[in-house]
This record gives sequence, C-alpha cells and structure tokens, in this order.
Amino acid sequence: MTATVLSSSSIPSLRRPASVPPAVRRGAWQLAAGQAMSLRAQSDSVLKVRQGRVWVTRDATAQWGSEDLVLGPGESLRLAKGERLVMEPWDGFGATYTWDAA
Repeated sequence: MTATVLSSSSIPSLRRPASVPPAVRRGAWQLAAGQAMSLRAQSDSVLKVRQGRVWVTRDATAQWGSEDLVLGPGESLRLAKGERLVMEPWDGFGATYTWDAA
C-alpha cells in the first residue's frame, strides 16, 4: 500500500489565483495579501484599482472625518494635495493599483 501525499498545488480549493496578467501589471503597483501601505498625495492624485479589492482609510480633513472605503477593479479615488490614506487588500489575494497625478 502506498501513501498519497497531497500538497496545496494538488488540491484545487487551496491553489492561489493565477498570477497577475502582464497587461494589468504594466505601469501598476502590487500590494501583497496582508500588506498595508500609507500614501500621501504630493499633488492632486488618483488611486485606481486594477485588480483585486482594497480597503482604504482616508485621514480626517478640516471638512470631513476619517473615511473607510472598499474599492474594486476599475474604481478610483481622487485625493487632494497633502491628503493621506492607508490601504490594504480586502481579501487574501492581494491587489494591483495605479497612483497618478489627477
């Protein structure tokens, strides 16, 4: 009798999603699962999610309190010069995003 050894690659439900296609990666940044990042706009800027979902917390401003948002693929968030945010992937798969001048 022989034993069968199972690995995460042999069990479909445990496989990681396919790698990010080159067209999505080009000109974009990747945020790994479990990684958080803080960004401050040096000028009016736009954060756009290319793949995955991100949880974004904007710092409070003189007009508004702190704000939590979840952005999905194709969604964007405009930030004024000096605004800061913290973001992390919403789930365990990471995300890809762009950060450009508005």
